[in-house]
Amino acid sequence: MTAAPATPQNRPSLDEHVDMHRLMVVTRTLEEQLGVLHKAGRTRGPIHRCDGQEAVGVGATAALDPQDYVTTTHRGHAIYIGKGLDPRRVVAEILGRETGYNGGRAGHMLVGSAAHGMMGGNAIVGASIPAATGMALSIQMLRQDRVALAVFGDGAAQTGICHESMNIAALWRLPVVFLLEHNEYGLTAHHSAQSSVPDLHVRAAAYGMPGEQIDGNDVVAVFQAVARAAGRARRGEGPTLIEARTYRMEGFSTSDKGGYQASEERKRWAARDPIVRSRTTLVDALGTARVEDVEQSAAEAVIAAVAAAEADPYPRFVPHAASATHAGPADRVTEDA
Repeated sequence: MTAAPATPQNRPSLDEHVDMHRLMVVTRTLEEQLGVLHKAGRTRGPIHRCDGQEAVGVGATAALDPQDYVTTTHRGHAIYIGKGLDPRRVVAEILGRETGYNGGRAGHMLVGSAAHGMMGGNAIVGASIPAATGMALSIQMLRQDRVALAVFGDGAAQTGICHESMNIAALWRLPVVFLLEHNEYGLTAHHSAQSSVPDLHVRAAAYGMPGEQIDGNDVVAVFQAVARAAGRARRGEGPTLIEARTYRMEGFSTSDKGGYQASEERKRWAARDPIVRSRTTLVDALGTARVEDVEQSAAEAVIAAVAAAEADPYPRFVPHAASATHAGPADRVTEDA
């Protein structure tokens, strides 16, 4: 893997790095708690966990401004947290509670908050890419100081709409950043079975845009790359394709029985855990006690958020006026029901 050389440009401050580390621990703890809830039968449907990929979502969103737009995939919890969403309300949404960001109706894949620029996850492979491209066109037409970030996987990189979006974004110099979260697998298929080239950032040249490959398990490297690309976009220089190489340590979803990831492959990537690597750097700068305090506070906050979300109410069903008018007496739902 060839990674872009490290430079002091756009390097986060030590305080920014500490906050990114905190958010990665928040995300990891959230994923672990969701795994427990799923096994206990307290969630509906599978959960697509992002253990091992936290540096991509957190580092990328930390490099953006609050007003910037982000679209993501079905595996978007790190991006939700990185964009500033409250873990309690994220969990409440996943548990179908009224206090969730979308009233408990979106589930874990589709959480969105326009106030945060988090324009929602997407369950359709590749669909987040044209959505962000369209947002970038709107930004350009309205002459706004915004950037759109499209986060997608190596499986989505093989879709036709991905190439159509990149082509039009480069042609019109749209303010969009294409962040390819390359985690080695599209569902259970290894990337070597899906792509004729091993390194997907090289495709950027076909559209006349810059492309680079980075270490997606290095939160600082992700921050720097997205900051560079966002800066280009704001200056009217058009889109960038960033390929962040990472790995999901869990299965495709909580319904995944596994067995297709080689044990040596898993061990190799486990040794490059983004939280462990970030911790090592911060311990050298701040000492063990300070870093452990940050991590403990982050984990405790998530556990408290989960407990609070579980106690939140379910949405109340209020029938549409027209439906209530045509319903028979036995079909009507009263406020006491």
